[in-house]
Amino acid sequence: MRLSLKSLAFACGLLGGGAILFAGLVNLASAPYGMEFLKVASSVYPGFHATRRFVDVLVGTGYGLVDGAVAGFLLGWLYNLLTPSGQPKAQG
Repeated sequence: MRLSLKSLAFACGLLGGGAILFAGLVNLASAPYGMEFLKVASSVYPGFHATRRFVDVLVGTGYGLVDGAVAGFLLGWLYNLLTPSGQPKAQG
């Protein structure tokens, strides 16, 4: 069984971006929530800062979307590469 690369990239992108968006929005409402997660993300993504500003939440969300989509695409590609197609090979 092969994975759909487009679907997996889309789903992983939504999860990656959604995680940062959720943590960032809750952090705006309640300061200590998710701050360590946002600090780790800001150490990985250039231009994203773990400050309590809405613009930074949007920048982090964009990075999470792209990073998750690329990771999902690569994971699906690797899975499809290493998994047999399920079709018997013709002999002859």
